[in-house]
Amino acid sequence: MTRVLVTGASGFIGHPALSELVRRGDDVHAVTSRPEPALIEGVRWRRVDLGDRLAVDALIEAVEPEQLLHLAWHAEPGHIWSAPMNVVWVERSLALLRAFARRGGRRVVMAGTCAEYDWTSPEDALNERMSPLEPTTLYGIAKDGLRRVASGYAEEVGVEFAWGRVFFVYGPREPVHRVVPTVIRALLAGAQADLTRGTQIRDFLHVDDVAGAIVSLLGSAVVGPVNIASGQAVTVADITDELGRLLQRPDLVRRGALPDRPGDPARLVADVSRLQDEVGFRARWQLFDGLADTASWWRAHPG
Repeated sequence: MTRVLVTGASGFIGHPALSELVRRGDDVHAVTSRPEPALIEGVRWRRVDLGDRLAVDALIEAVEPEQLLHLAWHAEPGHIWSAPMNVVWVERSLALLRAFARRGGRRVVMAGTCAEYDWTSPEDALNERMSPLEPTTLYGIAKDGLRRVASGYAEEVGVEFAWGRVFFVYGPREPVHRVVPTVIRALLAGAQADLTRGTQIRDFLHVDDVAGAIVSLLGSAVVGPVNIASGQAVTVADITDELGRLLQRPDLVRRGALPDRPGDPARLVADVSRLQDEVGFRARWQLFDGLADTASWWRAHPG
C-alpha cells in the first residue's frame, strides 16, 4: 500500500482521481480548503491552506507521503489565463515539492497544460519530445516555468518527477462556465445556446479517463512530460451538435451566433503514444458516450 498525498482533491479532476487511487489500494490523503469536502470511502481529508508554508510543512511531516499528486492551482472562472495568482501557485508548488523531498518522498506527478505548447505549430499532433514549447499566456508560462524548475530540482534531490500535460477535459462536475456544461444547461432549460462557428479542432477526454491517466502515470516509472488526452481530433461544432441531438433540442444550438475569438488556434490535438505505450493507459470512454454520460449527470444535478 502506497501512501499518496493529493492536492486539488475537491476539484474537477481531483475528485475522480481519489476514486482511482482508492481502487488502486493506496493509503489516500486528500488536501482541500473547502469546509465540507465530499465523503469518499477510503480517503482521509486534510484541510490545509497550501499558501501557509508552516501548515504545508506540518502536513508533510504528519502524512509522510511516498507519492505526491499535485493538482491544485488557481482556477477562477474567466481569469485563469492572465491572473497574477498563476505566479503565486508556482511558488506554492515549489514549496510543496521541497517539503515533500525533505521528508523522503519518492515520486511526484504534477498537472500541466497544453497551453505550454506553441499553438501556432503546424504539426497534426503535439508531441512531448518534438513539438516546440512557446506559451503565450501567463497561465501557460507559469506552468512551463514550474515544470522546468521542479524537474531540475527533483533530479538533483533524487525524486522521480512526471508532468501530466492535460488537454481538454469534459464530464460530470465540470465548471459551469465551460462550453459543454454551458450548452447542456441551456438546452435543459429550453434556452438558446449561442456559440461561435465551432470550427476549432480539439482533443477532448472524459474527466474519469483524465483521472485514470494521471493515476496510471503516478503508478508508473515514466518521468518527464506526458500528454493527457485522447489523441482524437474533433471540432467543437461536432460536440455541440451532438449535445443538441442527445437533448433533443438541436434547434437551440446556434452556431455562428457569436464571433470567433481572435487568436483562437485552429487545431490542438495530442500525440498520445507516450501515454499509451510507456504508461500503458487506454481510455475507457468514447467521446459521444461520454457526452451522453455528462448530459445525464447534468439532468440529475440541474442546480
